[in-house]
Amino acid sequence: MNIYVGNLPYSASESSLREQFGRFGTVSSARIITDRETGRSKGFGFVEMPDHSEAEQAISQLNGAELNGRNITVNEARPREEMGGGGHGGGRRSR
Repeated sequence: MNIYVGNLPYSASESSLREQFGRFGTVSSARIITDRETGRSKGFGFVEMPDHSEAEQAISQLNGAELNGRNITVNEARPREEMGGGGHGGGRRSR
């Protein structure tokens, strides 16, 4: 299951996410989304857990929990919506 983690403190690291979610089971990946230009955290990330029941337990236990002074938001990630509203190319331009 892909899990969205929001309201992350800027001091949070991918290893701290892996550690927090690892208390509930196997974590296959943990990543914090960063700004392309500055490399700074955007304050959210994603954790992938292969076992659905372990992921559900992590969500229920960690949603609203404090991480480095901030209450994080944790829920099942929604599939990424394509940009552009349905035409060919999805509205993205390559550079």
